[in-house]
Amino acid sequence: MVLALVILHVITSVTMLVLVLLHSGKGGGLSDMFGGGMGAAAQGSTVVEKNLDRITVVAALVFLFTTLALGLLMSTPT
Repeated sequence: MVLALVILHVITSVTMLVLVLLHSGKGGGLSDMFGGGMGAAAQGSTVVEKNLDRITVVAALVFLFTTLALGLLMSTPT
């Protein structure tokens, strides 16, 4: 059980890293490479940006739950 959670946690960590880097910041980001840089007026309003936001939130929730589960499992005496 712990091994499966650790593997899921590592996969989620790497996914979160990639997803956060794909977001465009004030000066653009890696999302500009994939056609996300459409100017200041259209930033954040495209379907791609909204979907990227949703996927990032889901990955953050999975990361949160795996962190809590691992903390609880590792703190209980066996």
